[in-house]
Amino acid sequence: IGFHGTEASKGSQICKDIQQYNLGAVILFDYNPVNKNKPKNISSKKQLAKLTQELQACSADGKLLIAVDQEGGKVQRLKSKYGFYGKFPKASDLIKMDQSKIKETYTKMSKELKSVGINYDLAPVVDLDINKNNHVIHGLGRSFGRDPRVVAKYANTFIDAMHSNGVLTSIKHFPGHGSSVGDTHKGFVDVTNLWQEDELEPYRLLKDKADTVMVAHVFNKKLDEKYPASLSYKTITKMLRWKLGYHGVVITDDLQMGAISQKYGLRNTLKLAINAGDDILLIGNQLDPKKTVSTKKLIDTIVSLVQTGEIDEESIKKAYKRIQSLKTKL
Repeated sequence: IGFHGTEASKGSQICKDIQQYNLGAVILFDYNPVNKNKPKNISSKKQLAKLTQELQACSADGKLLIAVDQEGGKVQRLKSKYGFYGKFPKASDLIKMDQSKIKETYTKMSKELKSVGINYDLAPVVDLDINKNNHVIHGLGRSFGRDPRVVAKYANTFIDAMHSNGVLTSIKHFPGHGSSVGDTHKGFVDVTNLWQEDELEPYRLLKDKADTVMVAHVFNKKLDEKYPASLSYKTITKMLRWKLGYHGVVITDDLQMGAISQKYGLRNTLKLAINAGDDILLIGNQLDPKKTVSTKKLIDTIVSLVQTGEIDEESIKKAYKRIQSLKTKL
């Protein structure tokens, strides 16, 4: 869950949520959508290190997952203006460097994350650079290239570098956002006619290596004629788990993105996501200040879905097991 605040004292709402509901993970942002003149969670190195310490102190096991989006290029939350390095290259520039330099770059990134208590990086992107009209992936230079084997190789380097400093990773955006034209932040994105089978290949190649897989909100009739990937049992359980053989943690992209929020209400979103086989549900409380959701509301809704039999409790237990097993890597 995402929250507003640059500290997390014992009395703060986020601390209470972590304690009371055993909240598994938080996501931090620098940009504040409510007040542009104030930071949301990140204002300086010292402040961030203190915040993550306070957050961990609220958790029962000291293994709260504290996540950021730190890829390099346009997508890096630890910016120079807060005293961080902030100049990590985007993927499309990085691949022009030699292999040892790439490893060095990502190790430096992992060290910086570790130094301020961040233990979960929602990266690397393993989308293939298929569509030159794609603004979200190609336009921002977020892809390592067109060849799935090459992409998997760079992603592998990224993951190793993160692991060298105890940071977990998430390969994204399953089952492939590289062929899309639209942006799921803004609304419905259908990739049916553009999507290619080899977009699945990086996931197959990295299935034993990946800590977590992030699922996109793209709609793909070839995989599921009814639901977008993040809410699709066919895509997550049947394709990713059964067919590709991935048995780790699956995390959704932000469930408040337009692609989901414009079409499905909160209750239905939670029900579909859990039944689809997602383990971690991401609610960033970032995209629309008017639509902030409390942890209490999320938990109460899920409890009521279990009570009415709309969610099988077994799937929650399975997800919990996978997350606990992930946390042993920390």
